[in-house]
Amino acid sequence: MQADTLFTQSALKRFFGFNSFKGDQEKIIENLLNGKDTFVIMPTGGGKSMCYQLPALISEGTAIIISPLIALMKNQVDSIRGFSEDDSVAHFLNSSLSKTEANKVREDIVAKKTKLLYVAPESLTKQENIDFFKGIVISFVAVDEAHCISEWGHDFRPEYRRIKQMIRGIGDNIPVMALTATATPKVQGDIQKNLGMSDAMVFKASFNRPNLFYEVRPKIDAPKHLIRFIKERSGKSGIIYCLSRKKVEEIAETLVVNGIKALPYHAGFDASTRSRNQDMFLMEEADVIVATIAFGMGIDKPDVRFVVHYDIPKSLEGYYQETGRAGRDGGEGHCLAFYDYKDIEKLEKFMQGKPVAEQEIGRQLLEEVVAYAETNMSRRKFLLHYFGESFDEKNGEGANMDDNAVNPKPQVEGKDDILLVLKCILELKEQFKAKYIIGVLQGKKSQEINSYGHSAIESFGKGAEKDRNYWMSIIRQTTVAKLIEKEIETYGLLKVTAEGHAFLKEPRSFMISLDRDYDKIIDDSIITKENASAGAVADENLFQMLKGLRKDMAHRHNVPPFAIFQDPSMQEMAMRYPVNKEELMNIVGVGGGKAAKYGKPFIELIAKYVEENEIERPDDYVVKSVANKSGKKIYIIQSIDRKISLDEIAGNKGIEMDELIDKIEEIVYSGTKVDIKYYIDREIDEDKQEEVFEYFMEAESDSIDEAVEELGEDDYSEEELRLMRIKFLSEVAN
Repeated sequence: MQADTLFTQSALKRFFGFNSFKGDQEKIIENLLNGKDTFVIMPTGGGKSMCYQLPALISEGTAIIISPLIALMKNQVDSIRGFSEDDSVAHFLNSSLSKTEANKVREDIVAKKTKLLYVAPESLTKQENIDFFKGIVISFVAVDEAHCISEWGHDFRPEYRRIKQMIRGIGDNIPVMALTATATPKVQGDIQKNLGMSDAMVFKASFNRPNLFYEVRPKIDAPKHLIRFIKERSGKSGIIYCLSRKKVEEIAETLVVNGIKALPYHAGFDASTRSRNQDMFLMEEADVIVATIAFGMGIDKPDVRFVVHYDIPKSLEGYYQETGRAGRDGGEGHCLAFYDYKDIEKLEKFMQGKPVAEQEIGRQLLEEVVAYAETNMSRRKFLLHYFGESFDEKNGEGANMDDNAVNPKPQVEGKDDILLVLKCILELKEQFKAKYIIGVLQGKKSQEINSYGHSAIESFGKGAEKDRNYWMSIIRQTTVAKLIEKEIETYGLLKVTAEGHAFLKEPRSFMISLDRDYDKIIDDSIITKENASAGAVADENLFQMLKGLRKDMAHRHNVPPFAIFQDPSMQEMAMRYPVNKEELMNIVGVGGGKAAKYGKPFIELIAKYVEENEIERPDDYVVKSVANKSGKKIYIIQSIDRKISLDEIAGNKGIEMDELIDKIEEIVYSGTKVDIKYYIDREIDEDKQEEVFEYFMEAESDSIDEAVEELGEDDYSEEELRLMRIKFLSEVAN
């Protein structure tokens, strides 16, 4: 069908509830609707799925979406079904289906109910499927994660090389769309050649994600800083990437011990364990996933609020792909990487024994990672430059959204110390590694240094007043500046480059960056709060209540919470207070189908909240500057009524357990009954409950100090006694 601008815009509003397209989405959709091959290069979170979902919904026939992972297909299908009253609108066809289930899918397609069919490339190799597709109308074929086609892509899949042959087996003149987040020219050319779409219109979006905050910290006391970082974002979703399976399990266990709801994920687990842990993360039963890079392509969770690289990645492409999992809904996203040059050295060791050409490529990729970690410039500017884009670090969208821009590293003049390093390397005939060179500069009389007679050279001891970390930083930053180079073929021996020799002849000012002391930074979370305000909510109490309702409905419908309403939609609900279906449909991201399918409980909750809090609701826009105290009490009471864990309630409100118990006590003492038996039964033995209950029944006062003295502090904690006092007052006094 021919594209019509007004038609596609009205369809966007009707199906998805959005008033306008994002970036080049409209041009991409119109190109496809005009029957032309289309190539989309767009970073994670840029809105690629909309480019084929909307045209599929408004075109005659069924669109085939080729996707590499079963988990990704299920998430996409759940998401698109959320916008329609009929679940038949989207299906997947893969090896996870029984014969009966697969037949039901085919029946819906033949009945023209299904607009999007997700398939694995392996499914297209089956002749019975190709024969079936020949007999139906195919609107177009979309190849998602198209970089899997290329042998130079970061996730090559051999079966992807046969897609062109499969499409031709189905029919001629079927429009093809390829979508990827990989932008290297070599991969792009290979995809187009392999799919036979060299004449395709290419749409390449900006790689700038202005809502993401980039930060790199030295890997010192990393577990402590990681726990603090996560607890400052209590209740928010995050992903932590590690390079090894062992480290994944170790970090996940550390987080759990420290009261964080975390789960591990790596390829060493069986499929059911991986699927269960992923689903628990999607359904918000766990806040954090600790994973290897095996976790990523299969996740479609738009409200991930932070991505942490506990181990530095092997390439900036990998780093950018993984950080792109944060803030896909346009809300805040914090991307933190811990950096220790020892991790780079480990990765270099892994390369030994590989072909020299492969080592050279790997070394260049690692050099870029080191340069990113060591840079003083805006990290956003550095990343975008790497992907071929320019960026105005003063006025560009997303300026001041990285640690270097907000909190510049301290710098010192390093010219004289760099000269010392260069001269020492040359005195040692360029035959030693960094560790040995630092030992010579510091004047260490080790057995090795003495055996070579290097305690007698001029450089020996010239840097004794500075520590090893300082000299290692000098060597790293000098390497980034290409004054010295490390030869992997000779196991990391340091050589002075031509630029280094030029520096020796004509020394110039060279500022060296010092690592920040994060223990002296009182609250580094201020960076996020001040600069990543995209997730701000006018009425926090109502927003949390809406999240609670969404979670309950997600469990009831067996879909991820975001498939019902995404955070930006609920944030707008918490500002505009829609109390009927028409008002709800004016909320961003809420179309007619979604309002009909999920809207009623949300409207009822909001209407009740507005009445109980006596909110005057202007027709257009309402912003409450401060949520009133009664609203907080209502949230706590309703959460307890839904038997939500007290730990979770405290986490959702960003308060400690002591403070939550204070608020529950206020509620109970005001005469309102609350039933926390469900929580107490899980935390306190029945015998102990009976003893405390009997104590309060006979006690002259409800003093906790007196209860501790009477019952014994070794047997009962203060928290246990306070919880039992709440239970007693609710059951007996109120």
